Amino acid sequence: MDKREEGTVEEPLDLIRLSLDERIFVKMRQDRELRGKLHAYDQHLNMILSDVEETIKVVEKDEETDEEIIRNIKRNIKMLFVRGDGVILISPPLRTS
Repeated sequence: MDKREEGTVEEPLDLIRLSLDERIFVKMRQDRELRGKLHAYDQHLNMILSDVEETIKVVEKDEETDEEIIRNIKRNIKMLFVRGDGVILISPPLRTS
């Protein structure tokens, strides 16, 4: 039996394969986070995501008080190509069974 049919995880990319057509969380470089439905990926972690919510963490410094101000900027993207060299972490959906 082919391991693709078994649903087993033997290699790291198998976990991503099992998340196809499901919503995943992707942490990117430069304090960016993506949540979207995974349609395709390759061995370089290039991915095609749809219905993506992107969150960018922006740190600004208040010139008067010298305090850091952290803002989260969110935007929705219908379809997105993610280049794999910017990926830090991929989290599959929570599985309860």
